[in-house]
Amino acid sequence: MSITQQYLLDTYRAHQHGDPAPPGPGAHDWQVAREWRDHRQFRAVVAGRPARGRMRQVLRRWLRPRARATH
Repeated sequence: MSITQQYLLDTYRAHQHGDPAPPGPGAHDWQVAREWRDHRQFRAVVAGRPARGRMRQVLRRWLRPRARATH
């Protein structure tokens, strides 16, 4: 059974039971990829390796706030 067929079957069953339709296939792929990457970075930091990417940017912002321009 393909993903599309499974989705259509799940949608039909949800409709029969009065439940809301499930999200379409691929609806949350980017979110899952980001969470997986963030988890990998977290495990790297816990293991003592340096953080990279978004986590490093957040830490840099917290630890080194920019001086505010005065006009």
